[in-house]
Amino acid sequence: MKRVWGYIAIAILFFVLIWVWTLQVDNSLNYPEFISGGALFFVIFILCMFNVRKRLPFLPLWPAHKWFLLHSVAGFLALFLFWLHADVLWPKGLYVQILTILFYGTTLSGILGLIMEKIYPNLLTRVGLECIYERIPRDLAEIRNKAESLVLECTEKTGSDTLAQHYIETLGWFFQRPRFFINNIFGGQNAQTWVMQQCSVLERFLNEAERGYLDQVYVLAETKRKIDFHYSIQTMLKKWLLVHVPLAAAVMTMVIWHLIVIQVFFN
Repeated sequence: MKRVWGYIAIAILFFVLIWVWTLQVDNSLNYPEFISGGALFFVIFILCMFNVRKRLPFLPLWPAHKWFLLHSVAGFLALFLFWLHADVLWPKGLYVQILTILFYGTTLSGILGLIMEKIYPNLLTRVGLECIYERIPRDLAEIRNKAESLVLECTEKTGSDTLAQHYIETLGWFFQRPRFFINNIFGGQNAQTWVMQQCSVLERFLNEAERGYLDQVYVLAETKRKIDFHYSIQTMLKKWLLVHVPLAAAVMTMVIWHLIVIQVFFN
């Protein structure tokens, strides 16, 4: 925690120094935008270096957790420097507005990623089940096959198709593929409630032998529910970068083009 406040203190000090510098330049009737713009470009460059660090983990370029902390604090610093540079929340002009949209989109996706990095690992730990993302389709297929085998065995040995009919009408939908994605990414319990309701409603219509099979199907459904939760959370953790990184690259491209235009205009 002390390290976090240390980074925040440095960021605040940096921002204040740039702000005071721009005020002094403005009072001397020069261009304070050069100061704030240069500082913003420097911070954006540092932010982009985080992606380079992740692609080159073998290089001794600081531990990953320190880079992540620096990246998080620098992201908020870049936002305040952007406001200082633009002097408004929403500038005029199509070109600048496109750059603003890209910058805000990058910032919002970064904040979303920061929230997920802080909350999701704890949620996955509470599930009480570990699973590898790439193996989830295979794991779900195995669970579905086991559930269908139990239902078929129940029908053959008890001579009743009550469980089979219920499986076809309701439970089969649940076992088919990952479900409750939206609810899971918000940490909801709709899947658990749905599984309990479906099994409790059916239980009253089954005899003792059929209930034994239903209990086994319920265990499989609970395991599948936990895997679904992993699928939802891990998908968000993996896929949000497909939004954040391209937006960041677009911002960097626009910023470089902006610098070129400024240099041409003032020269």
